[in-house]
Amino acid sequence: MKPTLQLKLSHQLKLTPQLQQSIRLLQLSTVELNEEIERIVQENPLLELHDSSSVSANDDTLNSSSEDNNESESLQTSDSENSSEFEEEYADDREFHQDDYSGNYTAENTDYDGPQIAAKPITLREHLLSQVACSQQITELTRKIVGLLIDSLDDDGYLTQSLDELHAFLPTELDISRDDLVIALKCLQKLDPSGVGAQDLQECLALQLQSMPEKTLYRNEAYTIISDYLHIWASHDYGQIKKSLGCDDKALQGIQKLIMHLNPKPGAQFNTLIERYIVPDIIVKRKKGNWVAELNTAALPRLTIHHLYANTLNQIQNGLENNLAGQLSEAKWIIRNVQQRAQTILNVATAIVTRQQQFFEHGEVAMRPLVLREIAEILNLHESTVSRVTTQKFMHTPRGIFELKYFFGSHLTTDSGGACSATAIRALIKELVQQENPKKPLSDSKIATILIQQGIIVARRTIAKYREILQIPPANLRKSF
Repeated sequence: MKPTLQLKLSHQLKLTPQLQQSIRLLQLSTVELNEEIERIVQENPLLELHDSSSVSANDDTLNSSSEDNNESESLQTSDSENSSEFEEEYADDREFHQDDYSGNYTAENTDYDGPQIAAKPITLREHLLSQVACSQQITELTRKIVGLLIDSLDDDGYLTQSLDELHAFLPTELDISRDDLVIALKCLQKLDPSGVGAQDLQECLALQLQSMPEKTLYRNEAYTIISDYLHIWASHDYGQIKKSLGCDDKALQGIQKLIMHLNPKPGAQFNTLIERYIVPDIIVKRKKGNWVAELNTAALPRLTIHHLYANTLNQIQNGLENNLAGQLSEAKWIIRNVQQRAQTILNVATAIVTRQQQFFEHGEVAMRPLVLREIAEILNLHESTVSRVTTQKFMHTPRGIFELKYFFGSHLTTDSGGACSATAIRALIKELVQQENPKKPLSDSKIATILIQQGIIVARRTIAKYREILQIPPANLRKSF
């Protein structure tokens, strides 16, 4: 066969590095964006990152003849004006913290004028080991085994492994018997907080009751319930409890009060949680009778072109020119992408606020159904883009801080042919449960009937699903005597 030449046309989608960067920045949260910008600034000397306080409305952000630089200067001016308005709105909160918790407060009340270092919170392990170290009534071997058991506790203070499992893992050369583990466990369960070292909830509550003085009112009755009738107590079958204990309503109330004061997670108080900081991207305000969305420009990174390097680039004629020219191009792209990200978030947030005006007026019960496709069609965006914009982006409203995804939800049909948001239905369920008679709680079927009477067609199993999402127990567990 003779070799031949053929032409073939085909469509291919190729993402340029600039487009890939734009997509990546769009899906980052505000905190992650600022971390990414700091990294980029360290790698590109032509970029400068300014604090919000250092950027003024009259600042010449980009001293360049390019159109991109002029657009950046305009955005910087607008950002500074909006930032001032945002700071004035929250000036009272900032003033409170500065006046009541400033460094001067400490200096006036102590003789120490050195640096203030926050105390490191003590852990459950450290708290228990310090008690073991001070105990003089146990042998050195028991002390070491107790330390081993302490290392086996979970964050709530429970021993999640059985003694047999722990004994099987111990090296035989240590010559530690199972009886040694039992003795050490009893020592551990006498430490503070009471209930630590238990293997299940029943044992945890029982240990706390045992640690109370014998003269504690209703202590023995409560211990009997925890030991023998915990499953009946959990089902709120108080009639059976009174019959088994031979007590009246007054005694049962006292027993209930005592049990309710027990701690099911004795080690949780020592848990040090990692704080998650949320920086709102959007601020919702009421203007001329309508709710409007505005960018929280105080949280946006202030990027500019470094004047010195940019001017040097125009003057040099050596081999460094190409390198600096490439970095200048990258700097312009990152500034443009940050601007585009902010504008896209604002556009999506504006469309959401426009359609959820009733939510800001009346709360969750007025939430209207909304899907990503609806916003995408209005803004002429792809649904995936709207999904990226609404993920990890937050809106500060008079009703609290919400992720943009919060305003989207499925809908259920009403008898008038309209639609009701699933969020609104969950709010109605929560409201009905709060207003119910504790002695005759509403069943899922009854709640469904009430909603149908209000014109919302909803099945019983849907009520059950939404109730579980709201972490509301079923009717039989909500019943009180």
